[in-house]
Amino acid sequence: MQHTSLENGRWAELTLPQQMANIGSETSRALKALEAGKVHRAEGAFARAQELIDLTIKYGRADTPSQRSALWEELCRFREVFCAAFLSRNLKELASLNKYLDQFAQIRVSA
Repeated sequence: MQHTSLENGRWAELTLPQQMANIGSETSRALKALEAGKVHRAEGAFARAQELIDLTIKYGRADTPSQRSALWEELCRFREVFCAAFLSRNLKELASLNKYLDQFAQIRVSA
């Protein structure tokens, strides 16, 4: 695990938009590295993105149990789609996922 300091509780202190924006940073790095043909770098970013998604699944905040359940389900689905897109080198799908995550970076900046 590359994000060991986050596992020790720091990740749970972040808001959901902050967590999603951080995931977006790694997915963006993965996409840009693939586009540049830097597979090793892309694989590192891919692994880091998966770690952050997993941490968000574990520590993502929601106000109610039903919201938590919906969040968990959505994050698991996102992870599945992201992994499939990366492993198939579907740059169009990866770009689409990054566009979705960019919204969280804008929330984070404007907050």
